[in-house]
Amino acid sequence: MRHFHASAVERRKYFTGTISSHPMEAGWAGEAIFFLIIEELKGNDARLNAWVEISPDGINWIREGSVFPLIDKPGHYFCKAVHFGNWLRVNGEILGEDAAVKASVHLHLKS
Repeated sequence: MRHFHASAVERRKYFTGTISSHPMEAGWAGEAIFFLIIEELKGNDARLNAWVEISPDGINWIREGSVFPLIDKPGHYFCKAVHFGNWLRVNGEILGEDAAVKASVHLHLKS
């Protein structure tokens, strides 16, 4: 029997400068899907570059290689990751003058 876990990692939170989700332990899972739900983009030419990161210890982070498309409008976005070890998070940079993003981050894990 396959195992599945869905987690709301961040809920309707405002981010400026960078977006870094709380780290999640996912070593038991064989696949992961991060969902970014963007409710608002504020500021002049606001956009978000975001990617998946992995960690050996939940403290030091390395880009995993999976990237979200450039986000420049509200909507639902996802990014898949495999071969990730134990720790996962979403990280990214918010670009634009006085830019801010209101976002939720969800993580779905499956063995």
